[in-house]
Amino acid sequence: EVQLVESGGGLVQPGDSLTLSCAASGFTFGTTDMSWIRQAPGKGPEWVSSINSDGGHTFYADFVKGRFTISRDNAKNTLYLHMNSLKLEDTAVYRCATVGDSWAQWGSTGQGTRVTVSS
Repeated sequence: EVQLVESGGGLVQPGDSLTLSCAASGFTFGTTDMSWIRQAPGKGPEWVSSINSDGGHTFYADFVKGRFTISRDNAKNTLYLHMNSLKLEDTAVYRCATVGDSWAQWGSTGQGTRVTVSS
């Protein structure tokens, strides 16, 4: 059974940085492409970023490109999202996920961690 547990969310101010983590278990993490998705209040989920299984290729949505960095530690079965220059519009519940049929689609997700950007 795929289990994904996110952590690291919180309340920050615009311009701050935050790093999210996702602990994975129940599947072979090291051979699985992974993603981060988010869902803002009152909106549907949207894809944020993906990384291939060995970490050699990364992909980003335009609205986070240059500000967010996805990474992974296969020895620790952990996925990360390093977020810099946070904006009010980055407020959302962030979930890690397995990649679906394409890089911008997803399969199994965790419960999420809430990020609130507020002045």
